[in-house]
Formats: sequence, structure tokens, C-alpha cells
Amino acid sequence: MMKHAWDNYKLYAWGLNELKPISKGGHSSSLFGNIKGATIVDALDTLFIMGMKDEFEEAKLWIEKNLDFNVNAEISVFEVNIRFVGGLLSAYYLSGEEIFRKKAVELGVKLLPAFHTPSGIPWALLNMKSGIGRNWPWASGGSSILAEFGTLHLEFMHLSHLSGKPVFAEKVMNIRAVLKKLKKPKGLYPNYLNPSSGQWGQHHVSVGGLGDSFYEYLLKAWLMSDETDLEAKNMYFDAIQAIETHLIRKSSGGLTYIAEWKGGLLEHKMGHLTCFAGGMFALGAKGAPKALAQHYLDLGAEIARTCHESYNRTFMKLGPEAFRFDGGVEAIATRQNEKYYILRPEVIETYMYMWRLTHDPKYRKWAWEAVEALESHCRVAGGYSGLRDVYLVYENYDDVQQSFFLAETLKYLYLIFSDDDLLPLEHWIFNTEAHLLPILRADKKEVEVKEK
Repeated sequence: MMKHAWDNYKLYAWGLNELKPISKGGHSSSLFGNIKGATIVDALDTLFIMGMKDEFEEAKLWIEKNLDFNVNAEISVFEVNIRFVGGLLSAYYLSGEEIFRKKAVELGVKLLPAFHTPSGIPWALLNMKSGIGRNWPWASGGSSILAEFGTLHLEFMHLSHLSGKPVFAEKVMNIRAVLKKLKKPKGLYPNYLNPSSGQWGQHHVSVGGLGDSFYEYLLKAWLMSDETDLEAKNMYFDAIQAIETHLIRKSSGGLTYIAEWKGGLLEHKMGHLTCFAGGMFALGAKGAPKALAQHYLDLGAEIARTCHESYNRTFMKLGPEAFRFDGGVEAIATRQNEKYYILRPEVIETYMYMWRLTHDPKYRKWAWEAVEALESHCRVAGGYSGLRDVYLVYENYDDVQQSFFLAETLKYLYLIFSDDDLLPLEHWIFNTEAHLLPILRADKKEVEVKEK
């Protein structure tokens, strides 16, 4: 599958951001401004792990010659961080090739002007040439978004580690300081925070898009610090306790789901993006108080089951973008604009963590169902395409092979069917784009970590 995705990208869209597998050309999302090569950088570590050495070398060569960050266009700070910074860091830690470290740090420096706000909470959008930032016009009165500014921590800690420049770590620790001193409504973190006033915007709370990876990065910051960052650990467990009280519900049919909270009112909808949380709860179980460890493992399993149902209740056996638990339906998308599947990884990501942490064979079975569905419905002559409606009998392709399909979906699938000693969880943390970051051992210098 990786070879099919990569070969077609190389054939029809080489050097561009993403492939259009039906029309056989390049696709460029505005998220990357004029930066090129998103699929190349996103796929690096997957190629390496799968032993695709020739492809890895040609990707490295392209990066040496062509990866340029001096672009006069707005980029998404979040997307460029998780895909480009994350991809380069991961490639460096796996291969030891200096070019990846150099490019990652160079890009990190280019992102620093995003933090020039009164509160230090970064802008969502940045022109990397001029250094001018702004926020998405639709986000609650000029607010920054929790999942965006909350998903820089892992990468920026590693940038400081690899560059010897404390500035990266200082920027993300300041974000945490701002969040820590704000009052949380019912212990929950709203999705919007105004970077000028340093106050919350609308009181919307989600473990799906706009919130999701903030919680993931609290847990992983603690794990990545070799379990020394107790502030991150405490913030994580406080947050998920509030989430469990106010957002997690059980349907009449017995499915556990995570709703969205809008100023005290619940919307009984769960997004595909939210399905990552099953893996998160399970991964965090070992840090929970003894009496709660099994509870969090069980909660992870229940979320995995609900998300599997969202796949199983479609014709294509691939899950919709969002599914609902109201008006008599359970785990089904009821709105046309929520019925698409864009090759997303979150459900498979949760299967991967559940497999690694429990070895219950059903997770391999469910993952294989997803493989068969991807092969039946998303594989086309020119690569892999997303689908506009997973409930239809015939495929309506969206004509985009997302870079995260190679970075995440295929990597997590590969890991589910590999032995646990390939990237053991006690040595590696996955960023939210499935890029690998080693645990920063408190007592070890980088040289020893690298030798290990």
C-alpha cells in the first residue's frame, strides 16, 4: 500500500504537496502556503521503518536540494509544525542524517515570530517571509485555537534539545503558564483563547477537532520527559477527569461516546478525529492512580468499540467524519457534510495502542477490516483517494491522497501487524502526525540516547 501511494505520488506529483490520484496531478492545500513537498517530509519515517531505503534516499535528496522555507505566503503554524518539523525531527532521530536536524531547526526559527503576541499565545497563521501573524477569521473573536497552540510542545522541546537554544522550550512553557493560571469552566479547557487579552473566547469544549491534540500532548509531554514533567501529568489527569464528568456519555445501545460541550449544553456528536482518544486513555492508564488504571484501559477499549461501530455501520466499512447519538441513531452520520472519509488515521491509531497495550486479537481483526475497505474502496490506479460518502454503494472520490495517509494511517497499520519491538512505546513517543520522538532521558546525554 505504501509503495502504491508513494510510487504514484512520485510519478504524478513529485515535489508538490499532495497527489490527486484520480486526475493524476499535484494538489496543494493552503495550509502549507508556498512550502512544497509535504508528502515527502510526512512519509520519511514511514519509508525508513518499512525498510524502503531507495525511496528514503530519493526523499532525502529532494529535501537537501529543494525544501525551502523562505516563502511569501501564509502557513498554518500547527500543520507546518506537526508535519514538517515533526517529520524532519523523526527522520533525524531514526537515520542520524544531519540534514534533517538542520532543516528542522531552520524551520523552527522561522516559526518563532508567530509567538509575538501580547500573551505569547501564538497566531494560527504566519507569513514566514514577513513574520506577520494573524488568526483564522472564523475563530471566536480573533482567538487562537487550543489544539493548534497546544500541539507545539513536543516538537519545540526537541528543537531546544537539538539546537541548544532554550528559546523553543521557553515559548511552549509560557503557553502552559498562561493556561495554568486561567480559570477553567467546570475544569474544562475551552477551544478558543484570545492571544491579545490572554482570556478564553467562546466556551466550546471538544476532544475532537479544535481541542483534541492539546490533551494528547499533555500526556505525551509527561511521558517524553521520562515521567519527570509532573505539571503536564497533573494537568492531563485533571482535564480528563472533567471530560469524563461532563462530556463522556453512554448511548441507550451501550456505546460510550465523547460529546461536544457548548456553553453547558451537550451536542451528542463524535468526530472521527475524537477517535484518537481511545488510544490516549489507554496509553495514560499506567500513570493513573492504581485504582483507576484498569478503568482507563477499559475506557480506551469502549471508545475503540464505538469507533469500530461507526465504521461497521457504513456500506464502505470506513467511518464518517462525524457521527451522532440522537434522534434514534447511534454511531451514524446524519448530515451529508459529515459522511466523507478522507483517509484519516485516528481509529486505526486507537487500534494500534489498544493492540500494543492489551494484545486482544480483535484489534488486529478490526485493523484488517480497515485494510480491506481501503483496498476495495479507496485504492485507485493513481494512488489512494478519500470518499465523499461512506454510506453509498458506489465510490464518489474526493481526488486527494492526503499526506497523513502515508505518515499516519499506513504507519499505524504496519505497526499493528509488526512485533512490539519495532518502535517500543517505552522508548518512542508519536507526535500527533505519527512522527517519532525519543523520550528525553533525564540522566542521559544525547550521544548515549543516539547510541541506544
